[in-house]
Amino acid sequence: MALTDADVQKQIKHMMAFIEQEANEKAEEIDAKAEEEFNIEKGRLVQQQRLKIMEFYERKEKQIELQKKIQSSNLLNQARLKVLRARDDHIQNILQEARKRLGNITKDQNRYVDLLRNLTLEGLFNLLEPTVVVKCRGQDLHVVQDIVRESVPQYKEKSSRDVRAHVDENDLLGQDTSGGVVLQSGSGKIKMRSTLESRLEIVARENLPQIRNALFGANPNRKFMD
Repeated sequence: MALTDADVQKQIKHMMAFIEQEANEKAEEIDAKAEEEFNIEKGRLVQQQRLKIMEFYERKEKQIELQKKIQSSNLLNQARLKVLRARDDHIQNILQEARKRLGNITKDQNRYVDLLRNLTLEGLFNLLEPTVVVKCRGQDLHVVQDIVRESVPQYKEKSSRDVRAHVDENDLLGQDTSGGVVLQSGSGKIKMRSTLESRLEIVARENLPQIRNALFGANPNRKFMD
């Protein structure tokens, strides 16, 4: 049976509709696949950027924390240094006040003469030189001369050594010296200072840890006392 033109046109339209439907379905499938892949890629990129941002701020947070620790440590060290400087200044002020009061020792004449005698004899034994020159203040000149004359026989007896000692009347100790004596060998190469100031410095240096403890209490972190 022959197909009429109408039948042919009808079949053609039917086939075109089928093809168009398949094309639309395929296009929708492609669009859905493309959107899915886009969303996956977008999610991957977003997650990647999120991780980068998190890592960036984690690094920043660690840097800030490190800076805070460094700053805190610096401030703590500065505070400790200020405390140490303040303590040292306080000790120096005390020693300075002690230096000012050294002159009071000479007011008790008997006690001061005994001190001069001990310092002179100690100096002779420390030097152990055949010739010794003793220097003193001008106001102590006659007293020290008597002491030297007394000390030489004592030195000879106890040390079994001979010594010629005299007081230098021309080169006297200055007005900045509160008292005491200075002994030196005849050649001048060996000198022993036994002024009140030098003795105070020795006592302060040897007893500095005890002075700190008395003023500020014991340091729990200090293992050695020298």
